[in-house]
Order: sequence, then C-alpha cells, then structure tokens
Amino acid sequence: MRARAPSLGSVALWALVGTILAVLVLPTLIVVPMSLTGDQYLGFPPRSWSLKWYTAYFSDAEWIRATLFSLEIAALTTVVATILGTCAALAIVRGDVKGLGWINAFTLAPMIVPHIVVAVAMYLTFARLGLTGTVLGFVIAHTILALPYVVLTVSATLYRLDPALEMAALNLGASRLQAFFQVTLPLSLPGIATAAAFAFIISLDEAVVSFFLSGVHVKTLTRKLFEDIDYSLSPVIASASTLLVVVSIAVMAAIELARRSVKR
Repeated sequence: MRARAPSLGSVALWALVGTILAVLVLPTLIVVPMSLTGDQYLGFPPRSWSLKWYTAYFSDAEWIRATLFSLEIAALTTVVATILGTCAALAIVRGDVKGLGWINAFTLAPMIVPHIVVAVAMYLTFARLGLTGTVLGFVIAHTILALPYVVLTVSATLYRLDPALEMAALNLGASRLQAFFQVTLPLSLPGIATAAAFAFIISLDEAVVSFFLSGVHVKTLTRKLFEDIDYSLSPVIASASTLLVVVSIAVMAAIELARRSVKR
C-alpha cells in the first residue's frame, strides 16, 4: 500500500507541538553550555570552554552544604508526602467520606494558591514556632506543597484498579490491612513510585517557600542560587543549575525504568 502523505492539519499540529517543546526545553538546554564556559561571567554563547566552574562548585563548601541539605529535605519530604498522600488517596477513592468535594478542595489548595502567599503565611507561622531554618520546618512546608501531587497521582492509579480484586481478598479471609499490603499496594506501586518522584522533584526545585524559610547558615540549593544571582553572576550558578536538572531527569528516568520492569 502506498504511504499516505501527511495532511496539512497534521503537519501544522506537529509544527505547533515542536514549537511548544522548543520553547519549554531550550531555556533549560542553554544553561548547559553556559556552565561549560571559560569566561568569568555568565554569557551565551560561550567564547571558550572549560570545566573549571564544576570544579569550583564541588570545591566550595557552601555550595555542597546547600546541595546536601536540599537532598536531605527532598528525601524526607518524599517519604512523608508519599505515605500521607497514599493514605489520603485511599480514603478518598475507597472510603465512604462525607464532604469529599471540600476535602479535595483543601487538598489541592497548595497547588492553586500562589506560592508567594503560601511562603509568607508559612514564614509568619513558622517564625513564631521556631521552625524557620530547621529540617522539620522545611519538611512540613515541602510536604504541604508536594501532597496534592501525590494525592492526584495515587488517586488516578486507584481509580483504575478494579475494587473486585480487593473484595476477593477480603472474601478469602484477608483483613483490610492484609488486602492493602498484598493486593492494593503491589498493583498501585507504579503510581505510588511516580508520586514519590513528583514529591522529590517538587521539594528539590522549590524556591519561593525555601527562600523565606532558609536561615543565615542553613539554606537550600535554590536559596543559594538566588543569592548568587543577586550578588555575583558567576558561571558556577549555571553548573549548579545543570546538576539540578540532571538529578531531576535521573529521578524521572529511574521511576520510568522501574515502572516498565514492574509491568513486565
């Protein structure tokens, strides 16, 4: 059979999609060559090439301290947000909850309310409680921001899961807890893993709330990036940004590989 020539509409659609992807991806890709410049200041295109700014990043104790702190907060946030979000999604999808609409609205509120408003409110509250600049304060704040994404992702997974499988386990004598761990959890694991990846990336990339909650000596990587952009336009900023993008992509790639292996 002869191959059909693409229609004008499909060509226009693909051109539009390509343009949108270019607009979304190009600003991120431009950071990579900027991090490899040999110049003393940020600029594009680079006039020379060097890895000295990556060396400067890894040899700077303040950058490494901020990076490790961000990774610690992101890991703890992932655990807390995934557990709480999975429990909330299970109650919403499987439970007989009254006022479900209000519960969903409150759950999704951190996604809708501007982050600057959330940041100011958290700062005023956490400052009185002595939680600013602490691990606990950051974990609470980032969990609040990541929780809606976990609830939405896990809820979508549970809605696709046949409830008859859980009922069959209950009819065979399993308790509700056993049915969850032996039936619901294994079948929902790809969705839960995706939700955990979202929580990790959201915490790692969060800038506005972290800027308000960071202390003088305890700050996240995003707060450090903001400070250096204000006071010095060193290309080490591009190096740190590139590493941040690489970590985010690596997390998503690992989750996708894990999901494919589970499906097999």
